Amino acid sequence: MSEVKPPIYWISDYLTPDDVLNHAVHKVILHKHTQFQEMWIVDCGTYGKGLILDGIWQSSTGDDFLYHEALVQPACVNHGDPKRGLVLGGGEGATIRELLKWKNMERVVMVDLDREVVEACKEHFPEMHQGAFDDPRVELVIQDAVAYLDSSPSEWDVIISDLTDPIEHGPSFKLFTKEYFAKAQKALRPGGYFLLQAGPVSPPSMAMHIRLVSTLKAVFKHVHSYHIHVPMLGHPWGFILASDSPINTRPNPEEVDALLAKKTNGAFKMFDGVTLLGLMQSPKHIRDAIAKESTVYTLERPPVFSTQELSH
Repeated sequence: MSEVKPPIYWISDYLTPDDVLNHAVHKVILHKHTQFQEMWIVDCGTYGKGLILDGIWQSSTGDDFLYHEALVQPACVNHGDPKRGLVLGGGEGATIRELLKWKNMERVVMVDLDREVVEACKEHFPEMHQGAFDDPRVELVIQDAVAYLDSSPSEWDVIISDLTDPIEHGPSFKLFTKEYFAKAQKALRPGGYFLLQAGPVSPPSMAMHIRLVSTLKAVFKHVHSYHIHVPMLGHPWGFILASDSPINTRPNPEEVDALLAKKTNGAFKMFDGVTLLGLMQSPKHIRDAIAKESTVYTLERPPVFSTQELSH
């Protein structure tokens, strides 16, 4: 039996000021400072390859399906027949991969600010994008998300905001605000759905998520929080679905499965009708916190994902 080699070092992911999750690094595949952020792509052993931006773990090949299927599919199912999808962020290409599972999808645009991250992900994460960048329905735009929304007509059935967390020096700092969400709302077609990756929802770390729900409620008629556990992120991870059309929080699993069988390629690992029903049932402590929250993030007072925020 061959000897198991120890990691060359460990990456510490500070979940709170008092809690650290250590990830083994067996090999550094790529490390560079782009124009906007510091990027690492590493071999992390058990969970395959991982992407780290500005010291924050983004995804791994071993469990990305948990994150990305949960990020995209609830919006698509609520719409029922999405044909035009917009992804803001999503460097790995896994978010556009999920939209392309819908047979009637005609156009998918991915807008990312950092070309170097996208090109690195194209090269090093084929397990995640699965060739999605080469699909003729996909257009990649290297641009600021706000600038793109400012010029976008109301043409999208689904908009997925898969941006990096709003740390103060990062490229997404002001893209979690009422003004930004209003631009996304304007870019949706009638009956469209907006879905936001919205940070951790573990008890000591859910303040930003709860305030993002409150902020989206200031823009959209219907807003719903849900989450899934993503092991490599260390927290249960939150998402927020928003629309001016109703959100079905008690979907019938058999009806969802029939919809998926008819209108998608069926290539899901985690997602089906039973999973969606479970995702939509937020626990009491999160619902209670949402009911009490009144903070609205604005351009003048945007969120900052930091140890100070986490400790609130």
